[in-house]
Amino acid sequence: MSLEQIELLETWGLKFFFIAIFLLIGLAIQDVLKRGNVPKFGRYIVWAVLFLGCSGFIAKGIIEAFWEGAGVG
Repeated sequence: MSLEQIELLETWGLKFFFIAIFLLIGLAIQDVLKRGNVPKFGRYIVWAVLFLGCSGFIAKGIIEAFWEGAGVG
């Protein structure tokens, strides 16, 4: 394997790792909310915060990809 292929594999592996971590965090939060009998309004707030955190992280990745493609970063 060339160095470029190894770097690409590491990059994709890291991205999939973060997706798995976000999925597991979401499942853990769902379990805690279910067992704690949290009201619906509280559940909506928790999921909104989780979604905004994930979407910010995804937006950062997309912006970095565009900047690298344009030669800015």
